[in-house]
Amino acid sequence: MLTKRIIPCLDIKDGRTVKGTNFVNLRDAGDPVELGAIYAEQGADELVFLDITATVDNRKTLIDLVRNVARNVNIPFTVGGGISSIEDVSALLNAGADKVSINSSAVRRPELINELALQFGSQCIIVAIDTRFIVTENGISEHIVHTHGGRKPTALRTLAWAKEVEERGAGEILLTSMDTDGTKAGFANELTAEISSNSSIPIIASGGAGTMEHFNEVFTVGKADAGLAASIFHFKEIDIIELKEYLREKGIPVRL
Repeated sequence: MLTKRIIPCLDIKDGRTVKGTNFVNLRDAGDPVELGAIYAEQGADELVFLDITATVDNRKTLIDLVRNVARNVNIPFTVGGGISSIEDVSALLNAGADKVSINSSAVRRPELINELALQFGSQCIIVAIDTRFIVTENGISEHIVHTHGGRKPTALRTLAWAKEVEERGAGEILLTSMDTDGTKAGFANELTAEISSNSSIPIIASGGAGTMEHFNEVFTVGKADAGLAASIFHFKEIDIIELKEYLREKGIPVRL
């Protein structure tokens, strides 16, 4: 049985780690390289670094960050934010990233997923899906894909988009529920389970972790392959080793 992964996420703005609630009200959480190294020592399986305000202007800054992380961290890490071309991915992988995460650019031009998977292999291409449960124009409540850091709703239904990105060659899906993000009230297990049950690629659940039990629930009820969290790790509310020991006691396969 494959082990379930624990993945700290570091949202980067202006070179610093930040964390908010429902994608707003950001506060400083520390130096991303230092935090990444600490999490690696504590037993994190992977790391995710997301440049939440990425633009062409700070691409060089992000590449410098990747090089710095690669020098100081000995576990796989993913980088995302503003990635929109083969050249972007090539530069980040050459700088030391193990995987890249794309979101808005994939929605804007879905063929990009095919191109990146063909060029670099599906194993290093993650498609991030930011989703919110909203009432659509036809009066139906549905999970809808959002882009631009969660600020812009699209016409895409989340489940259908998840199926499409898998068919196009994504190696994993990073599923973030904007409704639960930063609330510490638990992951969106029903949605996660629905997508996991309809996918043959790993699903990384994100948004809402507040207790160890929430991770147990997302792996059992939500059927996720990995649990991603930010503030509970950044602000030392949950220790990664203790979390993994707890999950093992619950019968969840984890790497210790």
